[in-house]
Amino acid sequence: MPRKIIIDTDPGIDDSMAILAAFRSPELAILGLTTVFGNTDVEHCSLNALRLVEIAGKDGTPVCKGADRPLILPDLELGTHVHGLDGMGNTNPPPPTGRLDPRSADEFIIQTVKQNPGEVTLAPLGPLTNIALALQRAPEIEDLVDEIVLMGGNAYAPGNISPAAEANIFHDPHAAEMIFRSKWPVTMIGLDATTRIIIRPKKLQKMYAAGNKAVRLLQSIQPAYQNFHDQIYELGGAFHLHDPSVIAYLLQPELFKLESAPVHVALNGLAIGKTIPDHQSMWGDRSPTKFAVDADGEAVVDLLIERLSK
Repeated sequence: MPRKIIIDTDPGIDDSMAILAAFRSPELAILGLTTVFGNTDVEHCSLNALRLVEIAGKDGTPVCKGADRPLILPDLELGTHVHGLDGMGNTNPPPPTGRLDPRSADEFIIQTVKQNPGEVTLAPLGPLTNIALALQRAPEIEDLVDEIVLMGGNAYAPGNISPAAEANIFHDPHAAEMIFRSKWPVTMIGLDATTRIIIRPKKLQKMYAAGNKAVRLLQSIQPAYQNFHDQIYELGGAFHLHDPSVIAYLLQPELFKLESAPVHVALNGLAIGKTIPDHQSMWGDRSPTKFAVDADGEAVVDLLIERLSK
């Protein structure tokens, strides 16, 4: 029986890879895509989500536009310096043919979870604003979600948007804090693992050789991501697979090493957005979060290439 998931996303170059891999994985049943600000503005993210549904040949998949700003903080700098103004590496692809579902992201999440009690996994790949809004609006869904598997955070690794914080959590730390203090089972696939999952040019060429619609899109948009990683990390054409790692975890969790502890989010100061594991529960009673601290990077890369090359 395929695992039912909602992908909450801000596509985004690495989001695009994650979503296309998910659509090509029969173990997953994607009930819908919900969009949020992050890598670019939510309008571009929503157009990109529609494009990905079209490229995947999954035209019946709902795409619902969500939050355009954080819950509390003033608007923050978007990730356009990484992903381009269009979120697709400034390739300016043609408009999608599909249309947005009229429901808001949080409305769709609430309705879908209630229609499938205990069966839906939420897979957020961007800021957690839509998930927090759904929880605020319908607290009863706290007992109805199977699991949240999110890309974000850093338990021990340095940040990637500040010395302390990972970008998705940094962009809406108050939303993230709501999720980590909830009763939901949460698994955090953060920088401790994803910075160990690196796709190198030789593997990229292997993937591109498949020549299908999915990899042709990725081949066109990924140079911007490569350039960013060259400038910051000097990876020589390689780059980290942050968001696709969530899909890999859903498919083969044994490829990841996990720890467990309550997680808190810094909400102000220089460390705003830092996810802090509280192994001794010194900051009060809170459900533990599972978080990835390592991964078999080559196996994750090979799994994703296998799915995208079909």
